[in-house]
Amino acid sequence: MNSILIALKGMAMGIAETIPGVSGGTIAFITGVYEQLLESIKAFKPSLIKTWKNEGFKAVWTEINGKFLVSLLGGMVVGIGIGLVAVEKLLESYPPVVWAFFFGLIIASIIYVGKQISKWNLGPIVALIIGIAVAFGITLLPIGQVNESLWFVFICGAIAVSALILPGISGSFILLIMGMYSYILHDTLKTGLIENHESGALITMIVFGLGMIVGLVTMARFLTWSLKKHKNTTFAILTGFMIGALNKLWPWRVPEKVMLENDEIVNFNELSSLEFDKVITEYSTSPSGYSENWGEPAFLVGVIVFFFVGLLLVLGMDYFFKNKSH
Repeated sequence: MNSILIALKGMAMGIAETIPGVSGGTIAFITGVYEQLLESIKAFKPSLIKTWKNEGFKAVWTEINGKFLVSLLGGMVVGIGIGLVAVEKLLESYPPVVWAFFFGLIIASIIYVGKQISKWNLGPIVALIIGIAVAFGITLLPIGQVNESLWFVFICGAIAVSALILPGISGSFILLIMGMYSYILHDTLKTGLIENHESGALITMIVFGLGMIVGLVTMARFLTWSLKKHKNTTFAILTGFMIGALNKLWPWRVPEKVMLENDEIVNFNELSSLEFDKVITEYSTSPSGYSENWGEPAFLVGVIVFFFVGLLLVLGMDYFFKNKSH
């Protein structure tokens, strides 16, 4: 039963990581597997080879907490699959409602992570402000161009997975900023590998996976040290990241510049139709401004309802897992 529960937590993390703006690290933190995950990742080091030679596979399995990792990562794979299909479809039909749900998730996550700060003095306050400024600045960046070079795919994997284990920073959002979100998750993973079994897609995902391994081990060691030595400052900067990222999750956003299928970048208001490849820059607006400029329903009632659903979901998870541990 414990393995099933861990797998469900992993599934929630996987779904979160397919959503630009929602962090799997936040879900890991709320569900109580965050520090255990960091310790398991940190266990992957050169000395494991010596352990394997001297004591065998069982000793290695114990050292890396293999049962926990397999259950969590298995759940994440399932969650990513669900996220790629279901979330994509919902965003096509009800974008403001879906973004409102994410907005509620992050607001609740800010409350949760902020509560971990035991003392507010100059250090955490400065860290909070820096976190807000950095994350807000990132949300204002234009979407990057796709770079299919394998060296860049490796770097994207390392950076995106580092964001995965940081509460408040979404790995998929980092991919979006780097211009690689659709290329990695949809063009390569979903269409190229899962649907068409292309060898080129397999090579790309292997390189991306190698980058993830390097980034994961490096970031896990840094975070373990940071949380032990500077806990309040670390939580403060992570809280700031989430506050700053809210700009990207506002339910009613209208494109400003878009890219056409021929890679030409044009102003959204110059389009004769709503057909374009992806959004480059966008701005937040009111429900009426959204309907007027986007030509789509604002779904005001649905936005309000699902904002509170997202809010209560995270706070409910916090309450459930907190009571389960006692």
